[in-house]
Amino acid sequence: MSSFGVLRVALLAGGISSEREVSLKGASAVKKALEKLGHKYEIFDPAKDLSELAQRAKEFDCAFLVVHGPGGEDGTLQGFLDSIGLPYQGAGVLGSAIAMHKGISKNLYKLAGLKVPEGKVFSKENSFEEIREYAKKLGFPLIIKPATQGSSVGLSIVKKREDLKEALEKAFNIDNEVIVEKYLKGREITVGILDEKPLPVVEIIPKVSETFDYETKYTPGLAEEVCPAPLSEALTQKAQEYGLIAHRALKLRHYSRTDMIIVGDEIYVLETNTIPGMTETSLLPLAAKVAGYSFEELIQKLLELALREKIKNKIPA
Repeated sequence: MSSFGVLRVALLAGGISSEREVSLKGASAVKKALEKLGHKYEIFDPAKDLSELAQRAKEFDCAFLVVHGPGGEDGTLQGFLDSIGLPYQGAGVLGSAIAMHKGISKNLYKLAGLKVPEGKVFSKENSFEEIREYAKKLGFPLIIKPATQGSSVGLSIVKKREDLKEALEKAFNIDNEVIVEKYLKGREITVGILDEKPLPVVEIIPKVSETFDYETKYTPGLAEEVCPAPLSEALTQKAQEYGLIAHRALKLRHYSRTDMIIVGDEIYVLETNTIPGMTETSLLPLAAKVAGYSFEELIQKLLELALREKIKNKIPA
């Protein structure tokens, strides 16, 4: 047990996004860790339990977020917790909102000196002809993805012009904005940050799909995750440095996980997750394990980071 003693934790899981099931799976793992650590917890679903949590906020020392996608990672839940004086792990309102929008994130990556795949954000107000012309100029294959979804939900690889409309409809059914982006073929890696320090690099090798899509991410056996990634020392250092730069550029705190792709000797930054997955197949716990943290130690570390935020900001008890 840490110097903080037995904690009373409001475990937030579920939510309203398409990643609800992933959230509930992660919460199941976190729940077991909290039990092993000897902490007390209660589960609250942001889809229906927030008014109850607001009334009972003083019963808890902190919240632990395992909610992904819109309504969980976009700053709305963080703002709610700030308003009721309950500290939580991970990015605050600003960082969460920035990182949730892939187009805004890309602009900040570029300003910070990081390379990103060429692409552009389009909304439903843009005509199909406009998007088609841009796609033609960019050249196929392309990536089409919703601007504010995680876990590769709604993502398509478009290899020819005839498939563009279907991919756009799929993405626009989920979001009001989509990103049309150059498809880069290379080695997929991800870099976790924990307490402002980079974790070992993980390489993701999909066994079936061409990309690390939703099914591949959450079905055991569909991808091989290698940690530490078999990269040169120079590439490893560069990837870890990029992970930290991305984390800081998006105004994040405590932890994050940034996905990248290696093409030749260049590393391109794709997106950053502010509440990385906590399921049995999740990548941040894997990297933390290689760095010497058991799953329980990782959860304890995140709880302590949340509580230090409370002390730093003098949130009233």
